[in-house]
Amino acid sequence: MSLKSPNPRGFTLIELMLSMAIGTIVLLLAATMLGTSGDGYERIGGNVTAEREARALIAQLTSDLGTGYFHKNTVMEKSSLSWPTDRLGFLSLQPPEAQTDGNRIGDLCAVNYSVQDLTINNKKVRCLMRGFRDSSAAFTAVRTDTTGSPTIAKLFDPVPDPSPDPLLAPDEPVAFDVVSFTARPRSRNSAGKWIDWVKNDTIGPDALDVSLVIARRELAGKLKTTAEWNGGNSQLGPPANADRNKYLEIYKTTIRFGNNAKP
Repeated sequence: MSLKSPNPRGFTLIELMLSMAIGTIVLLLAATMLGTSGDGYERIGGNVTAEREARALIAQLTSDLGTGYFHKNTVMEKSSLSWPTDRLGFLSLQPPEAQTDGNRIGDLCAVNYSVQDLTINNKKVRCLMRGFRDSSAAFTAVRTDTTGSPTIAKLFDPVPDPSPDPLLAPDEPVAFDVVSFTARPRSRNSAGKWIDWVKNDTIGPDALDVSLVIARRELAGKLKTTAEWNGGNSQLGPPANADRNKYLEIYKTTIRFGNNAKP
């Protein structure tokens, strides 16, 4: 009696081709998932960076405005650009540690905020700049404001880097990739309701409505010229659609303006 050995059956060409096709599909799906995960990580990283900068800026601006001192030459300039970039300049009471030792003679200082385009790696980067003038410059301006230069108004002018005046430090960026910055002064009427502040020489605003629009990393890398930052890039779109633009981060707050009495 003889036993027949089993005759194992191999894979046919069609079965091999089918298994290869299934394997290719699995690999493509895995690559797609990895790519999606990478994009998600990039978006999260950009969001965290933008939020960190916005929080730091708002904290600094709140500190400056909270000790603000109104003067007739205070600058609260409303921008006329489609993506507005307002400008601020005001006197502010600053602690000793915020000033340099050689230029500290009191606590009355000057602060200004403006949006400027800096050239970084051969491309324009729109930044929100903060200028700081120590108490020595502020008191000198206050004393000579009625007789000549330097006046208080000059304290609020932006100072480039390098500074043309060794006594004035250049402005420093406090936020990068800033598409828009607005700071609109507000006051309360007799009924206690918020209204737009009417510019005058004696009474300053009670608060400022601040809005900051920051471009996410994937958009900021494509904005390389001043014209593109001004709205010439199609992905930036119009300001009216800013809250629906996935490439933008928007931060809004209201900040009290400290002492609105005339110094």
